[in-house]
Amino acid sequence: MFDKYNIIVVGGGHAGCEASYAAGKLGSKVLLITMNMNSIAQMSCNPAMGGVAKGQILREIDALGGMSGIISDLSTIQFRMLNRSKGPAMWSPRTQNDRALFATKWREALESNPNVDIWQDMAVGLLEKNGKVLGVKTSLGLEINADSVILTSGTFLNGVIHIGEKNFGGGRAGERASVGITEDLVRLGFESGRMKTGTPPRVDGRSLDYGVMEEQKGDSVPGKFSFSNTIAVKDQRSCHITYTNEAVHDILRTGFDKSPMFNGRIQGIGPRYCPSIEDKIDRFAERPRHQIFVEPEGWNTIEVYVNGFSTSLPEDVQFEAIRKVKGFEKAKMFRPGYAIEYDYFPPLQLSTSMETKLIENLFFAGQINGTTGYEEAACQGLMAGINAHQKLNNKESFKLNRSEAYIGVLIDDLVHKGTDEPYRMFTSRAEYRLLLRQDNADLRLTKKSFELGLADKERMETVNKKEEDLEKLLSNLKKEKLNPEQANPILTSLGTSEIKEKSSFQKLIKRPEVSLTDLKKELESSHTFLQNAEIDTLEQAEILTKYDTYLEKERLMAEKLQNMEEKTLPEGFDYQKLVSLSNEAREKLHSIRPQTLGQASRISGVSPADLSVLMVYLKK
Repeated sequence: MFDKYNIIVVGGGHAGCEASYAAGKLGSKVLLITMNMNSIAQMSCNPAMGGVAKGQILREIDALGGMSGIISDLSTIQFRMLNRSKGPAMWSPRTQNDRALFATKWREALESNPNVDIWQDMAVGLLEKNGKVLGVKTSLGLEINADSVILTSGTFLNGVIHIGEKNFGGGRAGERASVGITEDLVRLGFESGRMKTGTPPRVDGRSLDYGVMEEQKGDSVPGKFSFSNTIAVKDQRSCHITYTNEAVHDILRTGFDKSPMFNGRIQGIGPRYCPSIEDKIDRFAERPRHQIFVEPEGWNTIEVYVNGFSTSLPEDVQFEAIRKVKGFEKAKMFRPGYAIEYDYFPPLQLSTSMETKLIENLFFAGQINGTTGYEEAACQGLMAGINAHQKLNNKESFKLNRSEAYIGVLIDDLVHKGTDEPYRMFTSRAEYRLLLRQDNADLRLTKKSFELGLADKERMETVNKKEEDLEKLLSNLKKEKLNPEQANPILTSLGTSEIKEKSSFQKLIKRPEVSLTDLKKELESSHTFLQNAEIDTLEQAEILTKYDTYLEKERLMAEKLQNMEEKTLPEGFDYQKLVSLSNEAREKLHSIRPQTLGQASRISGVSPADLSVLMVYLKK
């Protein structure tokens, strides 16, 4: 039935879709195995993409030639740029999406990729010989051969769903768990663990009173994720905000004795930054209310996602409590919230290419590595797909360092620090976040992707033009000057002091009160260089001008880091011989096997003194 495939991707979630599409586009023959073809690219949790730091990741995926940004744009029902009141390093695009349309567009993308085949089945084990993966075994008794396998199993590995005192096997509501893979991997010597996540109840939007809630509209001029020619959403659907109260909390507390989280039935560790509602009212008992975001599931559905009300309490307690929320007094529930426990594999067992250290040509991506979130999964899938293809074609693995991309930060954190709780990306994790802004992801990454063969020629030409336009604009901002008669009325209206002599645009833009958009509005008729400048180019030029000193500091820091990254550590070196290293450092270095001094510096337990010992050894 099956030809010999280059790559088998197990799992049709966000990681699996990106891995399959990227590897197929690069030229590998790919088989995507999924337990349910109707659930490909399912948004298992909230119908939204992006957000703080996650929006930066999505733009990086797009700049690299991945599909998540494009699919998000095609299914957007609302767009917001978060944190506009803060500095540009914090600006983060976020969309509400049509859940069904998102999945449909992803499936269309996969089906339009001639190198991707799809097979509905459950992978229950690996084919392996002499430390090398040879394919997979399935629940139908098939053995399907491939040169490489990428596991993107999400929350399905031995998944258990909890609702109050009830629990049953499942990887998602209405879908069975995946069995066999964990046992096979443990047999091969992998270490596994358990994690937990949760989801809130879904309700009937017709039963809610939106009039008593705070309306949350999209941006008046909506943006988009993709740097390609996708079209920004025009009409938008509003979200709403409401709050819990003491009455809600009191009802929820009545179910604590039946809560699987409190009575010990859930052993897995949950996400610290996205706790369940019962965890919130237990940990923050002094708070009289918690925010709830009321999010529509799409254009043509009445289903509503109750963001902020994740719970695994009994369904009757959920229902009674949610009806005490303002605007939810007559709420009808479609389905209750639940918690899900699943197996994961600590990511210290991976190299930076996402390939496992134990089994050659076996790659992990997504929640199997201990991450949480669509965006974190998608970028891992993209990198695993690229690197599986590179490895099979005897090409150098594709890696991004911490000063090049949030994706580089995420992978570096996972494979060198590990995680024992669901890992979520934040801007605070990136020490070079001013360099890694959402607006410049294409300038940072598209050339790299073009050289790989993933980003197409049109993408590269667009980036080249953007760079040229930006350079010209920055040059003109430095050259062109305004006299006091032209500038002062504008400066006064913006609440900043007047000038007494000619001043360059560059100097004026450095003022916090002055934006290039304001100056363009008033002066484009008299300064032709402003007339045809794209909004994105104006924004980029303003950031580079206002923050030039800070950007330069970060660049210098990044160069120092790169110097450490270029100092390679010998493969297979016996760290036990370096008696000057601390015991913990010897143990960690022997286990994790960093490839460079920079990677070693980020391993927990390796001190500056240990690094000095390594540097002395490298000089010798």
